[in-house]
Amino acid sequence: MARYTGPRARLSRRFGVALFGSSKALERRNFPPGQHGLRAGRKKKSDYSIALGEKQKLRFQYGVLEKQFRKYYEEAAKRRGVTGEILLQLLETRLDNVCYRLGFGNTRAAARQLVNHGHVLVNGTRVDVPSYQVKPGDKIKIGGKPSSQQLALRMMDLTQSVPLVDWLAVDREAMEGSVDRVPERSDIDPLVNEQLIVELYSR
Repeated sequence: MARYTGPRARLSRRFGVALFGSSKALERRNFPPGQHGLRAGRKKKSDYSIALGEKQKLRFQYGVLEKQFRKYYEEAAKRRGVTGEILLQLLETRLDNVCYRLGFGNTRAAARQLVNHGHVLVNGTRVDVPSYQVKPGDKIKIGGKPSSQQLALRMMDLTQSVPLVDWLAVDREAMEGSVDRVPERSDIDPLVNEQLIVELYSR
């Protein structure tokens, strides 16, 4: 499936937040890209423009295409509970994001590639679908191939100082982790106001 492959620093500057982890671009130039970037921030945005921006930020943050994102929203709307919170939970429990949270990738893109290339096992079975939804009790482990182990070891060296989220458990020595529970809204701490996204799709 196609993915955004353009300049990431440009996207972060466009939305004014570090969408992909690194904030270096924002520290150097804290205004939107383009020749009119310095003046762009002075314009008053409409409510629709603000809500659309929130949706785009969340979509780019998790590396999800528009059609796939809409399916996540439709699934969240069907379930009982707060739609915005359920939407965040569906995105957060994607296998590629869980691998990222466990430290098996220093970015979501790196974690997605790890999954795509068949380096990850879920409950002992190889899963190469980044959008696979993990559930409480699932065990995520790096495969036993030397190439898988070396790649994961390199990634875990890069992420050893990153704190682990409360809803996951990890054994770095064994290169495996588990899902203890479904993340709550306070565990996720997204860069967006998800209620605006719900209102956007509800129009």
